[in-house]
Amino acid sequence: MTGSGSGSGPDSGTETDALSVTIVDGYVDEPAHFGVPPYISTYPRYTAGALVDAGVPREKITYHTIDGLRDDPDRWRAVDDADLMIYLGGMTVPGKYVGGTPAEPDEVRKLAWTASGTSLMGGPVKFGVGDENAGATETERQDLDFDFVAKGDVEAAVYDLVESGLEGFNNRMRDIDEVSRWAQEGAFIVEQHPNHPEYLIAELETSRGCAYRCSFCTEPLYGNPSFRPPPTVVGEVDALADYGVKHFRIGRQADILAYGGDGEAPNPDALRQLYSGIREVAPGLETLHLDNMNPITIVNWPEKSREGIRIIAEHNTPGDTAAFGLESADPVVQEENNLNVTAEECFEAVRIVNEEAGWRPNGPNDPTADATTGDARPRRLPKLLPGINLLHGLKGEREETYRHNREFLQRVYDEGYMLRRVNIRQVMSFDGTDMSETGAEIANEHKKLFKRYKQQVREEIDNPMLERVVPPGTVLSDVHLEYHQDGKTFGRQLGTYPLLVGIPGERELGRTIDIAVVDHGYRSVTGVPYPLDLNGASMDELTAIPGVGDRTAGDIVVNRPYESVTDAGLETTIELDEFVTTRPFEHAD
Repeated sequence: MTGSGSGSGPDSGTETDALSVTIVDGYVDEPAHFGVPPYISTYPRYTAGALVDAGVPREKITYHTIDGLRDDPDRWRAVDDADLMIYLGGMTVPGKYVGGTPAEPDEVRKLAWTASGTSLMGGPVKFGVGDENAGATETERQDLDFDFVAKGDVEAAVYDLVESGLEGFNNRMRDIDEVSRWAQEGAFIVEQHPNHPEYLIAELETSRGCAYRCSFCTEPLYGNPSFRPPPTVVGEVDALADYGVKHFRIGRQADILAYGGDGEAPNPDALRQLYSGIREVAPGLETLHLDNMNPITIVNWPEKSREGIRIIAEHNTPGDTAAFGLESADPVVQEENNLNVTAEECFEAVRIVNEEAGWRPNGPNDPTADATTGDARPRRLPKLLPGINLLHGLKGEREETYRHNREFLQRVYDEGYMLRRVNIRQVMSFDGTDMSETGAEIANEHKKLFKRYKQQVREEIDNPMLERVVPPGTVLSDVHLEYHQDGKTFGRQLGTYPLLVGIPGERELGRTIDIAVVDHGYRSVTGVPYPLDLNGASMDELTAIPGVGDRTAGDIVVNRPYESVTDAGLETTIELDEFVTTRPFEHAD
């Protein structure tokens, strides 16, 4: 076999069952794949499965995240001692992260230098490496001093490399049978993730590749769509659930509606098999979300799309987001970058998703609600809403582009529809895409304009839209407390694009609590514990309620206890009965 470098590990006589392997997860972020904690991507799981399939015992496979290596220098011994060290990483879209920090190029080089055995690098890093994970950047392919770089599928390279006695491999893509085996056999690796089991969400792959060829995107580099049959994905969920995973995101695909079809048209039957199968094998799951949905699919096949969207909303958990790749509402930019949806078409898709899946559990439009208990339950997030992706720095971008985008978003708001979030970013340029010739030139020229426009969208669209999606009194369950800042505790639910929640006071981190939303920022909310007990609430919690200042909060504390919320005589702009209660004081014996 031929490799992408010269191996330096054991000779071909090495016994596979004696091979020690260390996997280092530097995190990935692709247009249709996410792996920054609390997510775990498919790469480490499939790689572990390929190793087991090639004959490496599970107990000889060690897994570390890059953050784990940063936090505990002793873990670097596993990198040094391994016969085979595998690095997985690569960011092909820009982002900001709370749960983890992706590996920097210098850290990746250090891994190669530290490894005494054979070193292999794979994942989306094969498309190129930038100096930082940011928009308006250009990337280039770098080997970063590794013995081997997998320019095909890293899991296939790992399997072949072990089979060859660490001598080399052909750069190839794995097939459906292989990934179906490896997905289940590698599920055990989740137990070695530092977030396991409570704060870990597993990314699920239903397909790779895309039928369309947008100028900037790396997903078409995987070819035309190829789908995993529903039983193989369901079997993977079953295996992950056996290892304690309760949170799942069907994120690894360009368009969930096209799943199981010809790559473009919806196939509701395949979606029903997928979603009902997942619910059957993991009845105790706590999160089931998705990511990408192509708005042009909804427009071209509206009735089949409506049926597919209803199936998703029936089986998912609240707060789900279908990311729409509008990218630009400017017809000039759409034409020059081969974008597949117009602003008018995207608006129609927004309308349809709102109509079919914008209902709240036990709310007035819930098709599954129990009429006898609906009013007694707290307001929750809508089941499934669109999210809009806008990308700047594309070919043909001009000042009018920013106006077109603002007008599109304003129209969605003015006509009463909901968007879960608006993602605004600048392009990253990769070899192999049509944007490679233009690079980051336009994005850099427009940086000042981009900054002003982004702030305007945050103030004029994001803030009022968030109030519509998450009105005061909305309850967010199981918010994971992550960090302290400015006397507050910040946390998020697990899921696709979860809301950042600021809670008064510094609370113990690592716990989960239910909160009720009381106020809104541009991209985050303020919450108080749910239910909030007037007879026990702190001053900070009370003053977080709109209309309750320090004096009123002080009076509440002095005059406690109260028999009912009404007895407190609070005058606020929000309905307190939805989330505030009065518990009787417990007297000492």
